[in-house]
Amino acid sequence: MLNTYATLVSLVAFAQDRLKRDEKGATAVEYGLMVGLIAVVIIGAVTLLGGELNGLFTAIVNALP
Repeated sequence: MLNTYATLVSLVAFAQDRLKRDEKGATAVEYGLMVGLIAVVIIGAVTLLGGELNGLFTAIVNALP
């Protein structure tokens, strides 16, 4: 009985140690957050500068022969 308990405790400790060292999920979450932040920045920039860029491109098109 004690041997089974010791084996079970050892397996749980091994699993906990392995989960602590496995950072694949954390890395994927970090990359996902960075992509989301970059998307928010791009959407904000296009929203703020969209009208000015449209006017600039219209002026360039009208200046062409």
